Amino acid sequence: MAGLSAWFWNERFWLPHNVTWADLENPAPGVEYPKAGHLFTALPLALGIFVVRILFERFIAGPCARSLHIHQGAGRRAQPNAVLEKVFTSITKNPDSRHLDGLSKQLDWEVRKVQRWFRHRRNQDKPSTHTKFCESMWRFTFYLCIFTYGFQFLWQSPWMWDTRHCWYGYPYQAMTPGLYHYYVTELAFYWSLMFSQFTDIKRKDFLIMFIHHLATVSLISFSYVNNMARVGSLVLCVHDASDFLLEAAKMTNYAKYQRLCDFLFIVFSVAFFITRLVIYPIWVLNSTMFESWAIVGPYPSWWLFNVLLLVLQVLHIIWSYLIARIAIKAILRGKVGNDVRSDIESSSEDESASPTQGFKTSPHPCKGENGTNGHCASAKARAQNHNSW
Repeated sequence: MAGLSAWFWNERFWLPHNVTWADLENPAPGVEYPKAGHLFTALPLALGIFVVRILFERFIAGPCARSLHIHQGAGRRAQPNAVLEKVFTSITKNPDSRHLDGLSKQLDWEVRKVQRWFRHRRNQDKPSTHTKFCESMWRFTFYLCIFTYGFQFLWQSPWMWDTRHCWYGYPYQAMTPGLYHYYVTELAFYWSLMFSQFTDIKRKDFLIMFIHHLATVSLISFSYVNNMARVGSLVLCVHDASDFLLEAAKMTNYAKYQRLCDFLFIVFSVAFFITRLVIYPIWVLNSTMFESWAIVGPYPSWWLFNVLLLVLQVLHIIWSYLIARIAIKAILRGKVGNDVRSDIESSSEDESASPTQGFKTSPHPCKGENGTNGHCASAKARAQNHNSW
């Protein structure tokens, strides 16, 4: 065990040349350097954030949803059928044409009726619009608060105006209380997301988002341990700048304010493009790759940190492309289109809609539960989190 610990905390990986852990153990009086043990504070704080979220959704977000006439109404339920229920629970929740034909003959139902039953049965266990609104309102509130705090803190920090201050004197840079609180709160929030993901709305990209949260926690922790928290705070602020706009767009969608939803999504898209495709590479990557090279010089953890940030930029480009497609459709068709991450399936193809209505919107007009359009709620969620690291 001691050998494994020594290998993991190898000074030549974590620290620049001619710097040891011993050099950082005894700072001057009143000066505190980052230590790995500080990160354990985020775990009880994450639990506290999770509890605050439960109380917030129950006593604040819930009444707000009801005031907007978003109620916890039960959606359309599938009629009881023992044969189909057995297939649904033990074989498949989304039968192919072969299964549909067999069930149609066995029950003497039309194939379309069997498809409709499975669609209703899948949607039966999905969360209500009320639940999704409360979840988005919590995220909106946290993202807005943490961005406001982070921006105010960075406004008074010299490295916001001259990113070379991220590297002057590195790694002998004091961890100030403001920077520590900002970093630990962000870390605790993403830990809480990992906890709550098992109770939140289950989406198709559950595993991807879990890996994303895990990668975010790892990157924040990594940058704290090797005292890259200054440039890390810039990364956090850049990513928080558009997240609350996304959640605001989703909230207005659930409340059926379609025009406001589309407007907010366009604003979010512009903010996302500016922060992720302009500010992030010019402001952050330029500092971590070139300014740090000139002032500090490369070393193993420096290479790893920059590789991770470059991978993040690749993801920004992919997400920007997907968001741009949705934004263009919103402009051309007058509303934001649906997305494969949608957690409520379309049932409109089973309704008696006229062909003319179909051409006015899209070949397969989609409506979510409780009559909402179901577009902002999930189509734009792909950007989240990614929102984040």
